[in-house]
Amino acid sequence: MFKTVVISFILLLIPVTQKVKNTDNSDFAEAYANGKLVNEGFNRCIRFVNGWTNKADPETGLIPRNLTDSKDYWNAWDAGADNYPFMVLTSSILMPEFFSTTAIDMLNTEIKITSRIGKLPDTYSFSKNGYRNDQIDTSQVIFGSAEYMKDGLIPLTEWLGNSPWSDRMLNILSDLPKVARVVKQINGRFYGNSAVVEVNGDLLQVLSRMFWFTGKREYLDWAAEIADYYLNDSNLPTVALNRLRIRDHGCEIISGLCEVYLASYYVWPEKREQWKKYIHLMLDRILEVGRNQDGLFYNEINPVTGEVVSAGISDTFGYTFNAYYFVSVLDSVPEYRDAVLKALSSLNAGYRNFNWENGGCDGYADAIEGTLNLYNREPVASAKEWLDSEIRIMWNYQKSDGIIEGWHGDGNFARTTIMYCLWKTQGLLPDKWDEKLMLGATGDKTFIRVAVSCETGWKGKIKFDIPRYRDKMHMPVDYPRINQFQQWFTVEAGKKYEVLMQPRGKKQIFTGQQLIDGLQISLKPGKDIFFTVRSI
Repeated sequence: MFKTVVISFILLLIPVTQKVKNTDNSDFAEAYANGKLVNEGFNRCIRFVNGWTNKADPETGLIPRNLTDSKDYWNAWDAGADNYPFMVLTSSILMPEFFSTTAIDMLNTEIKITSRIGKLPDTYSFSKNGYRNDQIDTSQVIFGSAEYMKDGLIPLTEWLGNSPWSDRMLNILSDLPKVARVVKQINGRFYGNSAVVEVNGDLLQVLSRMFWFTGKREYLDWAAEIADYYLNDSNLPTVALNRLRIRDHGCEIISGLCEVYLASYYVWPEKREQWKKYIHLMLDRILEVGRNQDGLFYNEINPVTGEVVSAGISDTFGYTFNAYYFVSVLDSVPEYRDAVLKALSSLNAGYRNFNWENGGCDGYADAIEGTLNLYNREPVASAKEWLDSEIRIMWNYQKSDGIIEGWHGDGNFARTTIMYCLWKTQGLLPDKWDEKLMLGATGDKTFIRVAVSCETGWKGKIKFDIPRYRDKMHMPVDYPRINQFQQWFTVEAGKKYEVLMQPRGKKQIFTGQQLIDGLQISLKPGKDIFFTVRSI
């Protein structure tokens, strides 16, 4: 990790009196427009947090599963996994007081009152002031623990690094072997037909990343137990299953097996050789029978017969294509990358305002997230147009009180909005948010243009992103994966960067550490500031 050095300095900023919004050919026009989008997106995320905070149980402070039939209880696999974490994430960026008080209080309460088998959580009823089920249902405990870790605590750890939320995840992971290591049975129709592969896929993703995060080989060994169960002639998902979901609640096994395969590539070559054949067989068969004419995945197939079981198009196509993309790099399989490019290239032509997931907001959130992840690696121009059009559709689901649809999927609205805004700032963030602040950027890995404005004025720091995959997750490579927050323009602490104010400012040289600590600026009301940053 980088050593933090506190440096005080002021950028020599020259306000630009001619507004970019009135200058069609300005190099900063897109950055300025991006600032408007970021302003709207971040303010929407704040309203989401406030809206759901108002719906929290007054006694415990926990949010319910939804605002209709499940408003009496908190559960790990929905309220914990999908909604609460993105209240935390939003507050870590935009609402520091909430982050340091309410967010952590909710976590501490959840640990105290929902932990049932060691640290493993179970469903809590507000009206009963206790567990919803009188008897322990280990299927619920296993399912909830896996989902909470993968969908909720992993994204927080990807963003925050070491935190009370990563501690919560590691404690759950420590106690899970008390009930299962390789899950072979989940009872209860509530979870659907694919609960077993979903849970094992969740665990593979969590264990692979916790291996990198902690450096503990025990997590990779555990992941290998699960992978060995599937990567063979008998149990390979495309051989053993007559129903394989390529959308969420099933597709997790595809990505999970590929994530542990990636880990083996770097640290366990014998396992890589053992698994390689089966990884390719699985991915090849899914490409062969699992896509429509535009290269997007169906919801569900019978991989043995090739029958399409559910012809709906998976909103989580990007999650599965993540695996294809990094396996294409690891094993030099151009067909896998070609499949990604075909899917990305098809979106703008035929999938605007598309009926993802029966028209719900969460379908847009997942489709946009997956596309952003792939666009970050393969910037297909038409995919950019699609992202900019579909985010507007997703945003339009939000109600005036900040609630989106009133269920646990609302959290994914904030998750995807934050990802979109990070793209539009190229990873730059203010140290304190103002509802009138507009911060936008454009560029690439080595050069960005930045536009900042605030009609009421603003004084603070603009902080630059770091290679989080390396410095927080300790990964050897930034491979595309679900629940990551994409890296755009990142700086290295020891390198130097040129900052040039526009149109007639002074060129200044800063270290990466200074940019990480933040550029101190003072913005006058109604004035705009434009500058470029270049690595040197």
